[in-house]
Amino acid sequence: MRNTSETRDIEPACAVAPTMRAMVLNAALLPLQLERRNIPQPGPGELRLRVLACAVCRTDLHVVDGELPLPVLPIVPGHEIVGIVEAMGAGVQGHRIGDRVGVPWLGHSCGCCAFCADGRENLCDTPRFTGYHRDGGFASHVIAEAAFCLPLAMPETDAARIAPLLCAGLIGWRSLKAAGDGAQRLGIFGFGAAAHLVTQAAVAQGREVCAFTRAGDTATQAFARSLGAAWAGGSNERPPELLDAAIIFAPAGELVPAALRVVHKGGRVVCGGIHMSDIPAFPYRLLWEERSVVSVANLTRADAREFLDFVQTHPLQVHVRTYPLAQANEALADLRAGRIEGAAVLVP
Repeated sequence: MRNTSETRDIEPACAVAPTMRAMVLNAALLPLQLERRNIPQPGPGELRLRVLACAVCRTDLHVVDGELPLPVLPIVPGHEIVGIVEAMGAGVQGHRIGDRVGVPWLGHSCGCCAFCADGRENLCDTPRFTGYHRDGGFASHVIAEAAFCLPLAMPETDAARIAPLLCAGLIGWRSLKAAGDGAQRLGIFGFGAAAHLVTQAAVAQGREVCAFTRAGDTATQAFARSLGAAWAGGSNERPPELLDAAIIFAPAGELVPAALRVVHKGGRVVCGGIHMSDIPAFPYRLLWEERSVVSVANLTRADAREFLDFVQTHPLQVHVRTYPLAQANEALADLRAGRIEGAAVLVP
């Protein structure tokens, strides 16, 4: 009789592909679904990261709630990613296995359109955004274009406290620059993740900040004052003096005329979000005397380098509430309801 045990001994064992976890949006307005997937291999010019933390941005909420057009579905949201480089595709330079890097919203730009050639890759004609066009960081692993990954050589070791810097911080920084260097008295409408970081950056620059919250939200107003705001009140209130500029982070169009009412002649109102409800009609008198309304779109890698250099010398208090990856829907619900002080962060 044939000894079958010898045959079994020489047969190769079936290889089991390593898997990853991801919270996936299959259609707008549906809850994210936890999926197991094979861990992907990076292509040329790409990195594979093991995700340490991914902050939850209001933009993720806009994607999930169907308020932004034409996302790639199904999609893994998340674009404030801190991860460790696990694998590198062909041609990658400037990164090593084991490096800690960040992945922001801008995941790719063409490099050849008129905007890219002019240093405005945030307005690229054919961009790809993390968590919108390509899978993002609501996962245990992510693939990212190496050229758009940001080195994170900073004293802070807690990935959860670094993650919000990669969008709330970066978009806040670009909005602060759009307000202008001469905006010494600055209003901030909508005191969420971006505002709590921008307030500290503005105060570090010697500016005076007035924080505008939902009417009657005394807890958030106290939070704003604890971070250096000189005044805090409802968005229906007037600050002690007129402002040089105001930044709106809340996605509420009615705040545009409210902000115009509290900036002086020649003042500027900056809309810092990617989505906003319709701006209601308002009298021309609010805009007259050379007041202006501008928007901020996306970010550039130059913004990122500049801001990350700034926080090296001006450390920010990053307030976070952490959630396990599987509780991404709960984090989104808390953000939607305004229950987050600072930023929500998923930790796989």
